[in-house]
Amino acid sequence: MEHIVIIGNGISGVTAARHIRKNSHKKITIVSAESEYFFSRTALMYVYMGHLKFEHTQPYENWFWKKNNIQLKHGFVEAIHTDSNEITFEDGGRLSYDTLIIATGSKPNKFGWPGQDLEGVLGMYHKQDLEQLEVLAPNNTVCNRAVIVGGGLIGIELAEMLRSRKIPVTFLVRESSFWNGVLPAQESEMLNAHIEEHHIDLRLNTNLKEIKADENGRVTSIIIEETGEEIQCNVVGLTAGVAPNIDFIKTSRIAIGRGVKVNRFLETTIKNIYAIGDCAEQEEAIGQRRNIEAVWYTGRMMGETVAQTICGKKTAYKPGHWFNSAKFLDIEYQTYGWVFSEKNKKENEAYFQWKHPEEQKCITISFDKNTQEFLGINTFGIRLRHEIFDTWLTEKKSISKVLEYLADANFDPEFYKVHEPEIVAKFNLENNTNIHPKKKSWKRIFSKS
Repeated sequence: MEHIVIIGNGISGVTAARHIRKNSHKKITIVSAESEYFFSRTALMYVYMGHLKFEHTQPYENWFWKKNNIQLKHGFVEAIHTDSNEITFEDGGRLSYDTLIIATGSKPNKFGWPGQDLEGVLGMYHKQDLEQLEVLAPNNTVCNRAVIVGGGLIGIELAEMLRSRKIPVTFLVRESSFWNGVLPAQESEMLNAHIEEHHIDLRLNTNLKEIKADENGRVTSIIIEETGEEIQCNVVGLTAGVAPNIDFIKTSRIAIGRGVKVNRFLETTIKNIYAIGDCAEQEEAIGQRRNIEAVWYTGRMMGETVAQTICGKKTAYKPGHWFNSAKFLDIEYQTYGWVFSEKNKKENEAYFQWKHPEEQKCITISFDKNTQEFLGINTFGIRLRHEIFDTWLTEKKSISKVLEYLADANFDPEFYKVHEPEIVAKFNLENNTNIHPKKKSWKRIFSKS
């Protein structure tokens, strides 16, 4: 019987295992050094904040794996031996495979900072990070201040976690505005203000120089590169992005770049080995997507895709239109299609922006200034329907049609405030148009046409 070995029990690896099992009776083994059972990585913050217990982050009961004949092996993979179709473990153990799927995810970036490996320095990517944080920062008595280095999504989540236990936080962001490499200025500046409103000490244009320790090797402070200022702290969170977790692959014949090189079928350069999720690097980018995408839903899609191929139905990975969502403290964020920061904006793109005069709500809509084709939308504080924007992007709707039927895309409950009339009125005023926004129609929303 063919033996499928999957290294990594995150969303990519587990999805692949589930779909292989749905379509075959192949032997399946999932290997992980992080945890025995699959859990939702995005839910870790809510465990620390007291909203969940860790067992609540496990979507499947522990009996699920035995019932579905999926073997689980706890161990740290040291190397892949492609000639003998084996993997070896740190403890000396070996495991043979017929087909191998690499789904090892990401690890936090480190840039050679002095002190970056001290006790008290952590990321917020793994179950072990959560366990370490509970020891290092159980309350504001044990931890009198934390410093977070890096202004991405994980950094803002870690800041929210620590503030939930009233631990003071200093947030070092090397850019001139939070996440301004991704967001237009209006949105980035709104987030700057929102972060500071939550009593987070936001330091823009600021880099870490050094992490200092006491005589026991524990973090005591950090030094800022630009000014030499020393900030006393007990915990340093390194959240300056992630890199594929592939160190153990470097001794193999599998081609790697920043990640494991794969083609559209998620095949590596070795015929019986695949790579999926955060560790996979497309040899050629798909449209405007990045070659490596550390995103939950793309990992799930890759797991489903590779399972089809392994079960005899060769299937190319087609992620479709870009979308994503996140939460910045109290503000929900969604994006569909492409809206870039000002420095990455294409020559043919125009942006229409609206911001609520009092509340933390805004949108940016990108469109082609020559053809008027709708290209993408960012929304903060207003929930929108994924299916509708996916359809509009596929059908290449015009900006005027999107604004005319914008109410249909609004996902908020019936009695929430709606803002479509003032959004459209602003567009009409700025562009000398006469668009009349339609009221929401459930018939239109759910029509198969």
